[in-house]
Amino acid sequence: MKSLKKRRRVQVISAAALALVIATVLIGYGFRDGINLYRSPTQVSEAAPAPDEYFQLGGLVKDGSIVDRGGVRFDFVITDGLAEIAVTYTGDDPRPDLFKEGQGTIAKGYYRDGRFEAKDLLAKHDESYMPREVVDTLKESGVYKDPNS
Repeated sequence: MKSLKKRRRVQVISAAALALVIATVLIGYGFRDGINLYRSPTQVSEAAPAPDEYFQLGGLVKDGSIVDRGGVRFDFVITDGLAEIAVTYTGDDPRPDLFKEGQGTIAKGYYRDGRFEAKDLLAKHDESYMPREVVDTLKESGVYKDPNS
């Protein structure tokens, strides 16, 4: 009798362990494209990512850098006060109304041949909002100015 109970217990534990391994593999597979790392312009210029790596680049839109290229394509420069990265946006949506020079933004895309190719843009949604990652980057470089002060 004990032998049957022991064997059943081992089977249940083995099945649970196998289910846990399968779940972990499926979660990892599902996140392979869903985890987008955030980088500042300084981090990108110090260690350029692979051309096929999709990530987020954040900082301030440099004053005087926005150049319309027609349709939903335009160029601009993202800076963190220490480094600058040229960005080309080619997406499905026109430039957001709140996307302005001197404001915080996060671009999502690929860094290829010394230029960031953005597919999506995140712009602030009110006068005082700036993405947390951008604020942290600007504080590290000593450029951040609190809008409430």
